[in-house]
Amino acid sequence: MNTAGLSRMEVVEGDITAETTDAIVNAANETLLGGGGVDGAIHRAAGPGLLEACRELDGCLPGQAKVTGGFELAARWVVHTVGPIYDALSPEDADRLLGAAYVNALLAAAEAGARSVSFPAISTGAYGFPQDRAARVAVLSVARALEMDDRIELVRFVCFSPEQAQLHQAAMDALRKL
Repeated sequence: MNTAGLSRMEVVEGDITAETTDAIVNAANETLLGGGGVDGAIHRAAGPGLLEACRELDGCLPGQAKVTGGFELAARWVVHTVGPIYDALSPEDADRLLGAAYVNALLAAAEAGARSVSFPAISTGAYGFPQDRAARVAVLSVARALEMDDRIELVRFVCFSPEQAQLHQAAMDALRKL
């Protein structure tokens, strides 16, 4: 595998709502109207304008992505994507949909004009995706997308815990060895 995509990726531990990249990705539910976890935190930090903008988007299907402004966030845009519910699908179908969520969010951010994007660990909370598997899918999907599209200069995986950060870093290290 070409490692050009990997050179534009990094892993940090932190709070995605504080990110200063051009766009942050929201691990949303299909309504896009807020929820728990990352979704709720982003909606709270962005303020009421985000909810109003999301109402106009008419939801989002798993694997797809839609963009709003960032409102009160430091990021200019929020890219809303819906990951799969792990137990509702075969592992292969869950991997495919999760990969699509990352790729489509990245492409939507690039189309909006973003040059840098921060991702949370999509589907690893209430949607039950195993964190190690999700990290591998995320890193591989983003690396492949970056190889084909040079509009995004930086992708940051913003991990909520040290363990999650270690899993993402391990996935990147393993991909470098291929």
